[in-house]
Amino acid sequence: MAEAVFTRALRGVGHTWSLLNFEQRIAAIGAVLLVVSTFGPFSFVEAAEVLIAAGVLTLLRTRALGKRFHLPFGDGTVILTAGVWAALLIAVRLFDRPLGQNLLALVCSGILVIAGAAERAKRPADDVPEDAPTEPLSTEPSGQAEPPAPPAETRG
Repeated sequence: MAEAVFTRALRGVGHTWSLLNFEQRIAAIGAVLLVVSTFGPFSFVEAAEVLIAAGVLTLLRTRALGKRFHLPFGDGTVILTAGVWAALLIAVRLFDRPLGQNLLALVCSGILVIAGAAERAKRPADDVPEDAPTEPLSTEPSGQAEPPAPPAETRG
């Protein structure tokens, strides 16, 4: 039972990964590495870093699944701001953690900043692209999403 759930989760991650564009993949890598950088002494700062990473990963997953929602300044700006906020939190704890852990965390927040800036440069601040699907895509990794049916024409 647990093995089936784990296998299904891995397929879901692989499916989501295949739907992300290059900048989004870089942001996902930065977010996962930010979580890795919190291993060791754990405080509220590290908890905030995990929340930042979870927020970025949730944003990327929902966009990959084709769900449409509006963010005031766009996805790239949100990811860039998340990276800057993580860097400020890391700077607060600069002398309380080992140097290697701080450097890893700063590099991870820098990856988020760069990926967010690249995503923002690629898309305007009005974040929903014109070619985005209006209906959520299939969440099944092996299933193909069917294109939406054209609207029926009415005369009268």
